[in-house]
Amino acid sequence: MRGIFDEWHQRLFSALHARTLLYNACWEDPALDRQALALGPDDAVLVITSGGCNALDYAIAGAGRVHAVDMNPQQNALLDLKLAAAAGLDYPDFWSLFGEGVHPRFRELYRDVLRPRLSVAARRNWDARQGWFDEAGGGLYFRGLSGVIARGFRAWMRARPALKRGIAELLETRTLDEQRAVWDARVAPELWTGGLNWALRRRWFMCLCGVPKAQMDEVERAGAGSGVAGFIRDCVDRVFRTLPVHDNYFWTVYLRGRYTSTCCPEYLTPAGWAALHSGRSQAVSTYTGTITGFLAQHEAPISRFVLLDHLDWMAEVRPDLLVEEWEWILRRATPQARAIWRSAHPQPGWMGTQTLADGRLLAERWLLHPELAARLHQTDRVGTYGGFHIADLLAAVKKQEAA
Repeated sequence: MRGIFDEWHQRLFSALHARTLLYNACWEDPALDRQALALGPDDAVLVITSGGCNALDYAIAGAGRVHAVDMNPQQNALLDLKLAAAAGLDYPDFWSLFGEGVHPRFRELYRDVLRPRLSVAARRNWDARQGWFDEAGGGLYFRGLSGVIARGFRAWMRARPALKRGIAELLETRTLDEQRAVWDARVAPELWTGGLNWALRRRWFMCLCGVPKAQMDEVERAGAGSGVAGFIRDCVDRVFRTLPVHDNYFWTVYLRGRYTSTCCPEYLTPAGWAALHSGRSQAVSTYTGTITGFLAQHEAPISRFVLLDHLDWMAEVRPDLLVEEWEWILRRATPQARAIWRSAHPQPGWMGTQTLADGRLLAERWLLHPELAARLHQTDRVGTYGGFHIADLLAAVKKQEAA
């Protein structure tokens, strides 16, 4: 019976991934990435697009090229819209669109400024979704799959006034001691109810939250708390008890439904917009398809790979595709290449067991930096990943092969 449910879960997740905007904002902290990647003008970055926020962050940080790759065309359409808006709109309109998530004149701006700058695929997407920035519908951050979850949580808060008041008070705190006290006394007791704990134990619910089966399996193998529900409770408690909430725009955008001027991604700050508007947006391009598909047709070398968390899924569901992807990464990587990724497990087993086409282990091609990764992981404002991983290409291997 478990096998039937697992197959159904995987089919549902694949269908959602292919047809729905999963993420209206990135769910990976680029502050970690900047420290791990040390980007410069000679760097070409490959990143999975997701909400597009971090691709823009890397361009602002000074990367020479940023290639945003995603199998989901709606994720790339969102980034394409952000790029068009950064280049063509003034800052107040740009902020209204992606800071507030609503704009009373979106249809006019879309027709006159944004649509002519979009690809045919992105036009087709946004032609059908111009209502996503209407205030009546809640705005951008209540759209897509993550927006549906946020909308459901806000409805749940309305039904629990004590929780709503506690979260409002939490968002006003300015010190960790004050924040921790509010969380422990006013929020956590109202949040971790039997109903929510029940939902977190349901695989179909986690699928709707964008979590694939393979990541749930990794969490259970790690023995974190009482399964996936315990892992999530531990992660959320740690974030709100140990990291400042006043600049944690990942969580607060869904609690507020918008960003604020002091709590937002770098691309939404005046300086970030100015950098994109003056030309940095031209460093970013999108590709709809797999990483393997992109690298097969892109012959220029890549020095930085940002692989998010999809490797967990590939290792369990399609290990053959995992091998193929890493083979293409090795073909295109510069001698000084660095890769980073997130995982549901602090030490994913596939890194030490996956064999490449030449018979060598993947771990023999890359040098991991567990101490640096663990130190950065402690500051992760998202806090829902079991591990953060940094690996450098072992250039000596490439030299031996060249000889």
